[in-house]
Amino acid sequence: MSGDICVIDSSPLILLGKIRQLELLEKLAAKIIVPETVLEEIRNGADKDPFSHNTITWVKSYLVANIAIPVSVVAWDVGPGESQVIAHCLLGGYRAVLDDGKARACASSHSVPLIGTLGMILRAKRKGLISSARPIVERLVAAGSFMDLELVEKALADIGE
Repeated sequence: MSGDICVIDSSPLILLGKIRQLELLEKLAAKIIVPETVLEEIRNGADKDPFSHNTITWVKSYLVANIAIPVSVVAWDVGPGESQVIAHCLLGGYRAVLDDGKARACASSHSVPLIGTLGMILRAKRKGLISSARPIVERLVAAGSFMDLELVEKALADIGE
């Protein structure tokens, strides 16, 4: 994945921003892309998130213009940020960083390579970028991530935690 160009949705950015782990994205991707709509979604929730200012500042370094959404993506009726992420991935052959189940299904149906926030943390552990994934995953859950705890335990067990 370190050679991948990643297009990142708002949920992973908000969650990693809340736990101050945005730099993991920079270490795991060759290039990061954040569509303008994703930034707007983060801004729209800024009043509920005291860490959003740091996330917004960080995101501005990776901002790209919105593009036209293919009809096949529109048909899935996923959110505007997710639609932009998938559209950019289809245009450039990039990896999507998405947490939303419906958006992930849409990306998969379009053969878009994808990963979620949990997958990013697991990769960081496998690459030796973090000493332990469990504390970070626990902080993600505490920060509001809706992860299937059974899946989390299985994933952590797979990396020896």
